[in-house]
Amino acid sequence: MHICRTKAAIRATVRDWRITGAPVVLVPTMGFLHDGHLSLMRIARERAGKDGRVVATIFVNPTQFGPGEDLDSYPRDEARDFDLLRGTGVDAVFAPDAHEIYDPQAQTIVETTELARMLIGKLRPGHFRGVATIVTKLFNIIRPDAAVFGEKDFQQLAVIRTMVRDLDMDIDIIGAPILREHDGLAMSSRNVRLGAEDRTAAPILARALNEAETMAPTGITASRLRSHVRATLEREPRAQVQSVDIRDAASLDSISGPLTRPAVILLAVKFGTVFLIDNRVVHPTKETT
Repeated sequence: MHICRTKAAIRATVRDWRITGAPVVLVPTMGFLHDGHLSLMRIARERAGKDGRVVATIFVNPTQFGPGEDLDSYPRDEARDFDLLRGTGVDAVFAPDAHEIYDPQAQTIVETTELARMLIGKLRPGHFRGVATIVTKLFNIIRPDAAVFGEKDFQQLAVIRTMVRDLDMDIDIIGAPILREHDGLAMSSRNVRLGAEDRTAAPILARALNEAETMAPTGITASRLRSHVRATLEREPRAQVQSVDIRDAASLDSISGPLTRPAVILLAVKFGTVFLIDNRVVHPTKETT
């Protein structure tokens, strides 16, 4: 497994693969890997095929963190990450520092204007601008044929798919299912920062989503379902509810009235200083067009 620290090194590595016609699949991460990340690597390995190559990136991107957010405390363990990746069929890791990625004189950003400012983007202004900009840079540096992103970051996946469409990037974007702990908590690098009491409380997100999934086919309206989910979360005293939204699963448009097509329930909740997100796509009994 190649470990590349510079843009020149990863470009040279990929260029050598391209000579043989090997497809390249990218998995961007911010490191401190868990089983959810490793599932993305396995999906990438399958997509690349026996002759293809998989590149993982490990980069804690400063531009997607706002003032007072957890950039400095975001968990990091690069040596452990490399050991885990060696067992997943990853062919190269791009692990630059911020100075390698961001020129101090840089002026250019990438932003999906509407998607970047709703939902999580409203709670974290500038977050998705940082995401879109770094992903564009990684795409330009590595030039993959496909890239894999987790569905836990549902809005992020929508942002990236929209960006790829709007900027005519010839890259296949693959969404990977959420992996969960034994008690239903969605796997996240931030989970390790939860104190004991907050870790015990955090599975309320999954329980609220489970209840909503059961209720969705009953003809309940979006507003009533949203209220029920929020009330469930608020019964947990350690949960600081930041946002509960129900949107069209395909477009992220607002919806009202009884559910008539797949909808996504999007949660953002803080436990102490730790910001967690989760989601579930739910379905009505009958879908109409």
